[in-house]
Amino acid sequence: MIKRVMAGFLGGLMFLALPSSARALAVEPANDQTFDLPCQAAILVDEDSGTVLYEKNADEQRPIASITKVMTLLLTFEAMEAGKISREDTVPVSEHAYSMGGSQIWLEPGEEMTLDDMLKAICISSANDAAVAVAEYVGGSEGAFVSMMNEKAAALGMDRTHFENACGLDSEGHLSTARDVATMSREVLLHHPEVEDYCMIWSDSLRGGETQLVNTNKLLRRYTGITGLKTGTTGKAGVCISASAERDGLRLVAVVLGAASSEDRFDAATALLDYGFAHYESAAAPMPEQAPSTLPVQHGTKPTVTLQYTVPDSFLVAKGGGAALQAELFLPEQLEAPVRQGQTVGTMTIRSGQQEIASCPIVAETEVPARSFGFCFRRLVESLLPERENFVQNGWGNALSA
Repeated sequence: MIKRVMAGFLGGLMFLALPSSARALAVEPANDQTFDLPCQAAILVDEDSGTVLYEKNADEQRPIASITKVMTLLLTFEAMEAGKISREDTVPVSEHAYSMGGSQIWLEPGEEMTLDDMLKAICISSANDAAVAVAEYVGGSEGAFVSMMNEKAAALGMDRTHFENACGLDSEGHLSTARDVATMSREVLLHHPEVEDYCMIWSDSLRGGETQLVNTNKLLRRYTGITGLKTGTTGKAGVCISASAERDGLRLVAVVLGAASSEDRFDAATALLDYGFAHYESAAAPMPEQAPSTLPVQHGTKPTVTLQYTVPDSFLVAKGGGAALQAELFLPEQLEAPVRQGQTVGTMTIRSGQQEIASCPIVAETEVPARSFGFCFRRLVESLLPERENFVQNGWGNALSA
């Protein structure tokens, strides 16, 4: 018989099957008819759930300039995580890396610099020469690294993206979209938050103070909650940015492509982030106090099984809507052995009034085998013998447990 337990309020609406640790209300994204931006393409997404909150020409293929370096950074952090390289490694500079134009730190052929300093140059000053040097160090050559970039893009579902280089200089066929840029931005922010340690540096220096670095992302000094991420400008791409910010647990990514000026770029990113923070909030998902941590198991080798609740860490909700929802538990009074590890034994249902919003499985954390004849016989013998230790030492315990 199923037991229905009112379990208090949860702060959010959520989809039934989002693959991240956050869930979100079904959102009809705003667009350029709602409000327009001074750029060719843009998108605003919730960093945790990936929910799109605004879009303008979000699937239009365009050059993305140095926002390309987000993928370069992602692959570099993945290589560090895998133990293939470390920040203390010395990165050599090739003739090819030296030949890069645009933003640079004027690396010389044969010069060496730590990976940590190279990452600073990439994130703070958007240095093309440093990006290519790192790409060669990670991939063996820039060409091999670019193949890795395209493989990673395909794996992330960035099906309208193709890379031709590691730094973002204009090149035929080097294209992406606002939506794809948001995807790779979320990937590096969610799985390699250490990128913020670099992107949030306003100024630094290299070569013992001889080379000064000043961040190209001016939102660091003018937007509350900014956490990154990357700017970019070329003749074909225009002026671009992928900007991330967090307030009160709500994390957003705003992508702006093809702005006419740096001021337009920052104004558009600001407008997107302001819109998101004004209309949405992130609500934690506390476990209801009435939720049991175990359930009784009949005819099993253990009397109870521990429960695992698959409730998301957080919920994206409309501003002020967090207190409107109820959570209900649906669990049996007891389970019958055997119980498999990971077996769904109940659900937590999220409701808004009478409307069911989501259903989160409650699963068995461990297995509980059914009692065997040998198990029952051993327990019977153990209960009849006052000196169980002597019984085991005499060898009978092993025999009975077979």
